[in-house]
This record gives sequence, C-alpha cells and structure tokens, in this order.
Amino acid sequence: MDWDIVVTVVAGIVLAVAAVGTVYPVLPGSPVAIAALVAWAWFLGSGASWTAGIVGALVAVAGWSASAVLTGRKLKQQQIPKGSIAVAVVCSVIGMFVLPFFGLFVGFGAGLLASEYARRHDFRAAVASSVETLKGTGMGILVEFGMVCLACSVWTVGVIAHFSG
Repeated sequence: MDWDIVVTVVAGIVLAVAAVGTVYPVLPGSPVAIAALVAWAWFLGSGASWTAGIVGALVAVAGWSASAVLTGRKLKQQQIPKGSIAVAVVCSVIGMFVLPFFGLFVGFGAGLLASEYARRHDFRAAVASSVETLKGTGMGILVEFGMVCLACSVWTVGVIAHFSG
C-alpha cells in the first residue's frame, strides 16, 4: 500500500470537514484546514506538496483573519457587548439540540435578539443591531468558507503535481 495515497485521501477528507466547519462550527474550520495542509505536506515531503501546503495554509490563515476582522468590526460598530454574544452562543448550543442543524443558527439569532432587547429596551433597535450583527457574522463566515475552499483548490493542484511528477 502506498502511504502517500492514504495520507492524501485522509487529508482530503479532513479538508472537506474543515470547509463544512467554517459554516457549521462543529470543528474550527480554518485551524483544521491549516493543520491538515501542513501535516500532508510534511508527510509527503515533495516540493509540490510543500508549496501547495504552505500556500494553502497561508490562504486559510488569511480567510480566518479576515473573518475575525469583518465580524469584530461589525460587533464594534453596533456596540454589541460580549455578554450579548455569550447569550447568543449559549442559545445556539441549546438550539442545536432542540432543532438539529438549523437550531444552531436560529438559537444564535434568537439569543442575540433577546439579549439586545433586554439591554436596549427597544425592540426596533434590538432588531436593527441584531440584523446588522448577523450580516457581519454571515459575511465573515462566507469569506472564511471561500478562503478554505480556495486552500482546498490549491491542495488539489498540489496533489496533481505531486502524483504526476
């Protein structure tokens, strides 16, 4: 059995899980992708694998950073305190068990809205800040997902280059 093939298949599966993890945060998508890319490059050890692994990891780091900056900027702009986010996260975990798959997102939004309403005592202001916060969070998730997918594409090119050369 050729271990390069086995490691490549496992890395591909882990990268697919990482991409899903950026949207549905069961696992932290970008860190998992970075670890998979570097581990794959290290195990195969070819120039093609190292080039693809490092470039892919840098792309994933860029997406992870951009996601944090976009989301953080929107939270700061809307003056959302950490307590509101903590309530939203707790509600998302509860929602995940009450309503599988969609409950995570519904729980986060409902928890954020409830926390903002309790803080602001104005339903319209709470809705407005919650919607803007969810837009920022969604944009961050979208950017991170796109960058992890781009890192996976770089990895695919590396796989082709490694096994054809």
